Amino acid sequence: MALLTVNLDVVSAQESLFSGSIKSLQITGSEGELGIMPGHAPLLTSLKPGMALITRNDGSEEVIYLSGGMLEVQPNQVTVLADVATRADDLDEQAALEAKQRAEANMNDHGGDVDYAEVAAELARAVAQLRVIQATSKRN
Repeated sequence: MALLTVNLDVVSAQESLFSGSIKSLQITGSEGELGIMPGHAPLLTSLKPGMALITRNDGSEEVIYLSGGMLEVQPNQVTVLADVATRADDLDEQAALEAKQRAEANMNDHGGDVDYAEVAAELARAVAQLRVIQATSKRN
């Protein structure tokens, strides 16, 4: 008998955001977009800032923003360990826009005290939050 569901746990340092049986998970890994379904080969990868799109067994969807972290896929269990995880409905669009603008201004600052890797990471997180907000608004 083929597997039809897999158990998913999404946890951050602050809380457990999701735990339950799912049909699929779409998530951004370090090498690109991943689609995880029951029977997926075992996998361990880092995650980029982006969206986790969870499809429950009843077909309903939940969207969670991840600032990064790790994904582990085992035959019957998928675990997302996130640095920061926030439900899409809890994201603040105005704060994300302001963070993006600050990061862009810092990138353009030609002073010697700018840590470009840190600023680029801040920009990536802000852009990922905005993409999650936009994707969620299109679904509603």
